[in-house]
Amino acid sequence: MAIFNPDSWTLLQGVLVFSVCALVITIAGTRITRVVDQLADRTGLGEATAGAVLLGAATSLSGSVLSVTAAYRGHPELAVSNALGGIAVQTFFLAIADMAYRRANLEHAAASAPNMMQNGLLIALLSLIVLAPNLPDVTFWHIHPVTPILLGFYLYGTQLIQGAWESPMWRPSITGDTREDKPEAMSRLPPLLRLWTEFAVLMATLGLAGLVLEPAATTISTEAGLSQTVVGVLLTAISTSIPELVTSIAAVRRGALTLAVGGIIGGNAFDTLFMAASDIAYRDGSIYHTMSTDMERWVTLTLLMAAILIMGLIRRERYGVGGIGAESLAIMVLYLLGVGLMFSG
Repeated sequence: MAIFNPDSWTLLQGVLVFSVCALVITIAGTRITRVVDQLADRTGLGEATAGAVLLGAATSLSGSVLSVTAAYRGHPELAVSNALGGIAVQTFFLAIADMAYRRANLEHAAASAPNMMQNGLLIALLSLIVLAPNLPDVTFWHIHPVTPILLGFYLYGTQLIQGAWESPMWRPSITGDTREDKPEAMSRLPPLLRLWTEFAVLMATLGLAGLVLEPAATTISTEAGLSQTVVGVLLTAISTSIPELVTSIAAVRRGALTLAVGGIIGGNAFDTLFMAASDIAYRDGSIYHTMSTDMERWVTLTLLMAAILIMGLIRRERYGVGGIGAESLAIMVLYLLGVGLMFSG
């Protein structure tokens, strides 16, 4: 049947498949937040670490599968724009989550050493990605040298984040608006085996949705005459990042503020590995050297957003303009500026 052959899809079929996959990602990604929160309490990982490692990886899985599939099929522009566009839009989503928390600015209420360590790690990883296209275009077994460095830096950074949770060298000042992780009573939590099983099933669902989403996005790009950069930044990156938006707002409303912030920043750090995985899957050289001017500009804007966010977590403004932090407002403006520049170019 033609529906099972992506190469023969029409624009309408591509949009239909894309929409179904986006819906599946939204539902599964929303449910997995609750599971990760319970795993954080059951295992003792803590919300910041669970948000960075478990929630960040889980909600990012569909996007990573899409980027790797696109790179393997010879669509590096889609792979890169999906990966880097996802980091930008998820940072924008954190500003939206700030609007959903009315008691105080999210940067004030959710400040923690692990969250700031995560953001520092994100800045370092993005810097490596910006650096890569300016290095010699050499590969070993079709892999650029920055790729193993990126992977190693991420693993080392997650160890530092765990250390910042277990034995912090300093703590933010506790105020009346600061919210700390308060684990649920063990008697109210499901068994550990059930939680890990549900987590694995939801992860598999997100991965499968990402796998099907790639040919649908390619079809939309081809049939609608849109560049793969536009499709990656505004369609696939946003659709695969919807779980981060839904889960961060849900976590904020449940009072799990550290999980909300950690999930976004941790997901962003994990998303940088899309580039490493895509470089491994790409068989025509270094994927970093396929980055367009638009994508280099997006990385620079995202670096600026991450720097502003970490300054906000340190500054900890309690109340800001329109009930949100000045940092959140700046992040929203920068993201919208990036969208405008992409179309103006």
